[in-house]
Amino acid sequence: MTPRKRHFTLAILVALGLSLLACQLVNNREDRVLTLLYWQAPSIPVSYQSTGSKDVDAGALTLEPLARYAPDGLITPILAEQVPTIENGGVSTDLMSITWRLKDGVKWSDGSELTADDVVFTWTYCSDPHTGCTAASAFDDIASVDAVDDLTVKITFDAPTPYPYGAFVGSGVPIISKSQFADCVGASAPGCNQQNFAPLGTGPFNIVSFSANDKVTYERNPEYHGDEPYFDRVEIIGGGDANGTARAVLETSNADYAWNLQIEPHELIALQELGNGRVVTAFSSTVERLFLNQTNPDPSLGETRSEYLGGENAHPFLSLAPVREAMSLAIDRSAISERLYGFAGKPACSTIVGPPNYVSTANDDCVDQDIARAQEILDANGVVDTDGDGIREHQGRPLSVVYQTSTNQVRQTTQEMIQDWWLEIGIETEIVHHDAALFFGGDPVDDAPYSLRRFFADVQMFTGGTGIDPQQYLSGLTCDHIPTRDNNWSLNNITRGCNPAYDELFSGLPSTPIGASREELVKRLNDNYIQSYFEIPLVNRGSVSAHLNTLKGVEVNAWDSELWNIAEWYRD
Repeated sequence: MTPRKRHFTLAILVALGLSLLACQLVNNREDRVLTLLYWQAPSIPVSYQSTGSKDVDAGALTLEPLARYAPDGLITPILAEQVPTIENGGVSTDLMSITWRLKDGVKWSDGSELTADDVVFTWTYCSDPHTGCTAASAFDDIASVDAVDDLTVKITFDAPTPYPYGAFVGSGVPIISKSQFADCVGASAPGCNQQNFAPLGTGPFNIVSFSANDKVTYERNPEYHGDEPYFDRVEIIGGGDANGTARAVLETSNADYAWNLQIEPHELIALQELGNGRVVTAFSSTVERLFLNQTNPDPSLGETRSEYLGGENAHPFLSLAPVREAMSLAIDRSAISERLYGFAGKPACSTIVGPPNYVSTANDDCVDQDIARAQEILDANGVVDTDGDGIREHQGRPLSVVYQTSTNQVRQTTQEMIQDWWLEIGIETEIVHHDAALFFGGDPVDDAPYSLRRFFADVQMFTGGTGIDPQQYLSGLTCDHIPTRDNNWSLNNITRGCNPAYDELFSGLPSTPIGASREELVKRLNDNYIQSYFEIPLVNRGSVSAHLNTLKGVEVNAWDSELWNIAEWYRD
């Protein structure tokens, strides 16, 4: 053998030896296991049969949509090659259709091909009213979903749709396998246990075992179309409470991640200061706010109490804009946020607080409490204390309000803080709180005194969101969306406020496509409404979780599943 051949052979043997050694090291190392604590354990991993975010999270490791929302609210393609737009030809110029092109070569976890037929089937499954699909509203106003070819899907709408991304965008509306779920359309859907608890997926992990309300175990999906995840296995472990899960991560380091930490801000701060992990917060468009009744809630009115009556039943003093403005100026939003929400809140001056491209800054000075200015406004409008009892009057009527919300310690403390501030400007406040089930879900007839829909108070407080595209929220603030007896108090203009100028401005939004013009119009609508003071925003509420310092790649996300990018997580 020549020296050159001997050298070549030796090189091959060395390379083979290194390869065998690397394989041995991989085989000998312990599995990389990611442990997630959910004190509310997942019940089912197919989000179409659940409404809980914990279940959406459980499915997000396995099931994928065409696209997801990133933490900034922007859409990022997942199973699709790109996000369709008017500019790239994916959205028709008449706004009547959107066409998605699937990535080539994506496979289900059993090795079968993902095709456009799976997308069409998912629509068929969820649009059947007997399926009980909890995400059915995402498919409203869709006339048809058609497979143009194996990798192309066209969605046609009933009417022009400027925001065409409701269906199949976000972890709550993933694609499911036609071959697996074919017999699960309609009334049989809830009973499809094998499909519902072990769905085929295209995501980074497969479900190995699912114990409802207890534990879920996953393993790496060998057919995953993305980069191989760092972790071999993932475990979601349920049970306990928020405090216990926080301690298991931040104090004892017994787990990697703790979800939804609804505990006192000072406790979280103390746990983070131990140095083992960090608290992370995700914000979207969820705002705790006050609703100021524009109708008269006087019990003596009987059946016309808090009824709009075409504008003929106005509130005796909250219908006066300067009073509403003064009430807003008197509130210290920073104090509420810092004392009661901590990591989970920041002061809000608008109801539309995300995505960033829709956020106006025109109202940001509301963060600064201004008692003196509030008093000046009331004085200038003749709302004064004539009898020296400390309470102002308007046309002889004392400014005394009933302020209601749900029973919740944070909300009761908020009420007490606002009660004190309003007293400083001469407004007397009676605090009332109701059982949350009755306040939010009570029958508007049988439970009328407790129902937020009937609004038998002057002021009420709860949290609302404006969504990834705020058109639906903004439409609910128009004059024709006022809750009345005729619509069973079901519509969304809770304050009963009617502003024709707002309605005129809104009329242009449904025909304005995504882009700079739409963003500017949304900001103008927000400013118009906020400056009416029908609603007073208080706190932008976020979702709080925690993870070990050694866990990297986590990007908390309130627009989508918290686990939206779990394939990118790793341990340092």
